[in-house]
Amino acid sequence: MNTILEERTPEQVQQSISAAFDSVNLINQIILQAATERTKKIVTRNESHLSLMLTKDWFAEGLTPTQKTDIEACIAAAKAYVAQ
Repeated sequence: MNTILEERTPEQVQQSISAAFDSVNLINQIILQAATERTKKIVTRNESHLSLMLTKDWFAEGLTPTQKTDIEACIAAAKAYVAQ
């Protein structure tokens, strides 16, 4: 892996975390609705993004414990929604 591509400034890390919470908020809004193929695709796409971001050390290390818990709970809720 090219470590240069994985280096982020603290500002970039916070921007990525903020963007991830856009996905969290979107998922949390959608799962309150009845599941359709369209909403399941949107939730799956956003859940996949969150799961991928958690694998990145620079991202995971930038999260507070509460943020990490919120993202993990959202991923679990998204998977349950899609499985309906």
